[in-house]
Amino acid sequence: MDNFSKEEPVSGLNDLAQLELAVEASQKMTGSSTMSMDPEALSQAQKSIEDAKSHLEQVKLTGVDQGFLENQKKLLDQCQHQLNEARK
Repeated sequence: MDNFSKEEPVSGLNDLAQLELAVEASQKMTGSSTMSMDPEALSQAQKSIEDAKSHLEQVKLTGVDQGFLENQKKLLDQCQHQLNEARK
């Protein structure tokens, strides 16, 4: 009778907020890893960027707020560029 028990838990954040947090985490990880140049940190920053890009692609399918999504993609592209430059 309790329909809630069969549903996934509610996180309290919508997809856009989760995406924004993932992009912010990627930015911080990228900045920190490129300052330290620690190979493990660089690898973790790359994984963070890839995860955020994957989430971005999922959110794009909903067709919401294209301007916001384009800005988040731009920020992730900047992170990727920074990582690529650091690895040269």
